[in-house]
Amino acid sequence: MLRRAVCSAAGGAGTEQEFFARLGRAGVLVRKRYSTTSPGQVTGYAVGLPYHASKAGGVIWYGGGKLAADLTLPKLRARWTAPAEDCLGPGLPPQMARAVLRARITEAAEQARGEAEFFAQLRRSGVLVRLRFSETNPGQVTGYAVTLTGHTGSDGALRWYGGGRLAADLTLPQLRHRWAWQRQARGRSGAFRFTGPERDLLYRHAGRQAAMAAEQIRRSAGNDPDAAADAAWAAAAAFDVTADALHDQALRDAADTYGRAARPACGQIPRRTADGDRLRALARLLALAGDLSGDSTVLAGALIASLVGLAVAVAELRQAQRHAAQAAAARKAAEHMHAAMAQARSSVPWPAQAVRPQRPRSARQADVAREDFPLGLRLDEAVLAAAAKTRDVTPGRGYQPPKRAGPRR
Repeated sequence: MLRRAVCSAAGGAGTEQEFFARLGRAGVLVRKRYSTTSPGQVTGYAVGLPYHASKAGGVIWYGGGKLAADLTLPKLRARWTAPAEDCLGPGLPPQMARAVLRARITEAAEQARGEAEFFAQLRRSGVLVRLRFSETNPGQVTGYAVTLTGHTGSDGALRWYGGGRLAADLTLPQLRHRWAWQRQARGRSGAFRFTGPERDLLYRHAGRQAAMAAEQIRRSAGNDPDAAADAAWAAAAAFDVTADALHDQALRDAADTYGRAARPACGQIPRRTADGDRLRALARLLALAGDLSGDSTVLAGALIASLVGLAVAVAELRQAQRHAAQAAAARKAAEHMHAAMAQARSSVPWPAQAVRPQRPRSARQADVAREDFPLGLRLDEAVLAAAAKTRDVTPGRGYQPPKRAGPRR
């Protein structure tokens, strides 16, 4: 449980501060380790659960390195060496960028106690801030605008958004009013949630990013397998965050299985690449979306199909690297997700159509059906076909290499 929580928090965070904040919101106790020579400098951490205690009554703590070799604080910091805004801004559609900015502003406003702390929090989260000053009283801030690095218009200039353009209650006067009345009673005013069109746009964007990463990994598997090591490692964050967002046990098990395929050998961190950063940005976007378990859109199924293709591409990569155990883990994760999708589809009647007769199922398929996959998720034939085309991953049969085309009769 702790390993899952740390992996999900690390995948959804862009900074060290956000990582510890996400752990706290998930109900995980955190104990930081400080340097003996440089007081105030954090050199490590340990995590625990409130109800997991020793006979003496004390919390049982686990350092990051005891959970997994790549979960120590120095190796987690390697994920966050690039500024968060460098990964999120480029390539985001305008509507998606506005949703990301609204999420960042809402989170910063709820954590801050005043505007100085608010603007500092925004900058730490990777948001560019431009202040508007009074014309009659120089030095007095009357408003602000925000954007993401790389989020530009057709003319190449940055796209700036005032707080009022993002939401009516995010103007600076409204925020000041909120801080004045909430100084005594702190707490979240409500979990942030994207609108329906924004979530659909998120699914499309995430599916494209996952498909692009899978294609790049597959291309590198034959030419330069080591070049795709960072992308294979970063894909674990996308699996972890997706499973948490959809609250699905089958996807959670697939993410755990894939973690064994993505983990670098001996805990060595691979060289950072643009493909890996793209997948880390995808994980952070999904983490910003929060709880997606209530969605019943086909686009959620398309995202899962793209993740199936990503797992299969990593299996090919590990096979090319002669890492048999990791290749088997990636194939198992892809097979598990594909089986869960097929069972979800077969358990939901087609709209405006009679219920199909029950077909005999193997014991393996019956076990997968009991994995609490969200039954509200409706998948059409195109989505299942897209999943089936990801290098022939068939439930119950494991990974099957592509067959060569022969002469037709």
